Amino acid sequence: MKSIIAVSILGLSLATASAANAEPVKIGVITTLSGGGAGLGIDMRDAFTLAIKQSGNKEIELIVEDDAQKPEIAVQLAEKMIQSDKVDLLTGIIWSNLAMAVVPNTVAQDIIYLSPNAGPSALAGANCNANYFNVAYQNDNFHEAMGQYANKDYKKTFVLAPNYPAGKDSLTGFKRFYKGELAGEIYTQVGQTDYAAEIAQIRDSGADSVFFFLPGGMGIAFMKQYAQSGVNIPVMGPGFSFDQDVLGAIGDAALGVKNSATWSKDLDNEANRKFVDAFQAEYKRLPSIYAAQSWDTANLIIAALSKTSVKDKDAFRAALKAADFKSVRGEFVFNNNNHPIQNVYVREVVKEGDVLTNRIVATAFEHHKDAYADQCKM
Repeated sequence: MKSIIAVSILGLSLATASAANAEPVKIGVITTLSGGGAGLGIDMRDAFTLAIKQSGNKEIELIVEDDAQKPEIAVQLAEKMIQSDKVDLLTGIIWSNLAMAVVPNTVAQDIIYLSPNAGPSALAGANCNANYFNVAYQNDNFHEAMGQYANKDYKKTFVLAPNYPAGKDSLTGFKRFYKGELAGEIYTQVGQTDYAAEIAQIRDSGADSVFFFLPGGMGIAFMKQYAQSGVNIPVMGPGFSFDQDVLGAIGDAALGVKNSATWSKDLDNEANRKFVDAFQAEYKRLPSIYAAQSWDTANLIIAALSKTSVKDKDAFRAALKAADFKSVRGEFVFNNNNHPIQNVYVREVVKEGDVLTNRIVATAFEHHKDAYADQCKM
């Protein structure tokens, strides 16, 4: 097998030569490989390429590019991949504002897009599309789970999230199930690194708890400053804010924090054990939620390709919808809007030796459906 690797300012292209006389399947992967959100995209890319490698499928050609977490670059890359590279599928976007810039135009051109992460509400309801599959979740889901779990211990929660589609979905989701009082609600800047003003507001709010969604470098900055501030109000959040990609940087300040996710490395099923072992062996680090979702996305595509050609759009969409693959999350079923119906767990940050990680302590929802599926006409 011959591999071609090309590196440019915008990103990395990895092409796996196709089998003799077989037409390759081109998959465009647009993800974040530079800047404060790079860790998320790197985990996404690494898991996806490893899944393809382990499958032994020599017909798949990956074109991987860096969106630099900028919508305008993501749009340019998508158009290049569709018009010039003639990709059959697109995937990879981490951030919801980038997904909203890319997905509608992509599916309108009859290109199938599979999301390994971003799940904005605008694409789950009335604007659902037969060419759009979300293999991760709908944005509200993790936050709904923490709202439900917060009712157990808290009555006055302060909430904050970045001011972009996923941030708005996150607080909407939390409030949908939380029955207590809000001590305050703040939307911060995307990419913000100084949270002194927000922490001061939390200190003076009378809150008995804090729920925040700040993925990547934003969450690292917030937790470090929060720990240094001396404020001792307990925090909680979605798994993204306390996942493997950020725990090392946050440090012991994260110990004991409860967070929600559809996946954890201790989920007891064969597919998950194989995934965690393979990822660790290949990359010498534990996988994150982003890696797990990307692994599932790749394996869903591989399973569909084993049944039909990607050139037969109707048959390929039906093969994707069947979701006949072994998910690291266990049972995996698509709802009518092509978003998963799945369990959502509560995890706790623990230390295993010198490594911070998570373990499941509760199940918040079983077979959970997103709140927008009823608006989808599919």
